[in-house]
Amino acid sequence: MRAAVQAFAACAAAVAIVAAPLARSAARDPEAGLAIYSRCAACHALAYDRTGPRHCGLFGRRAGSVPGFEYSDAMKKSGIVWNEATLDRFLADPLGTVPGTAMGYAGVKDSKERADLIAYLKAAGETAACRSAR
Repeated sequence: MRAAVQAFAACAAAVAIVAAPLARSAARDPEAGLAIYSRCAACHALAYDRTGPRHCGLFGRRAGSVPGFEYSDAMKKSGIVWNEATLDRFLADPLGTVPGTAMGYAGVKDSKERADLIAYLKAAGETAACRSAR
């Protein structure tokens, strides 16, 4: 009986190890992120600059570095390199994260919405449209 309990415990631990990344990825919904991105579309587009810079090629890019786009000095000097963590922090509080930024948006306060938006931006960044826009 004791061996059976130990075997069950080992299996449960293995399932938890495998399921943890799945649970984290399931928490992010790129399709829901597309709906949230519609709020960004007033100023941004994926493949071209508008009032705000394009989002294709965002991940791994240094903030304030899209050629030809006129950034605030604050954004250019921020030292931020966009990844999930830096984008999450910025989206939560743009003006607090980069004081002096020209982006006058209050941010996305809901952490689930930010996660979905980031998932959408990551997925969109891998599309053929974004690859050709870089």
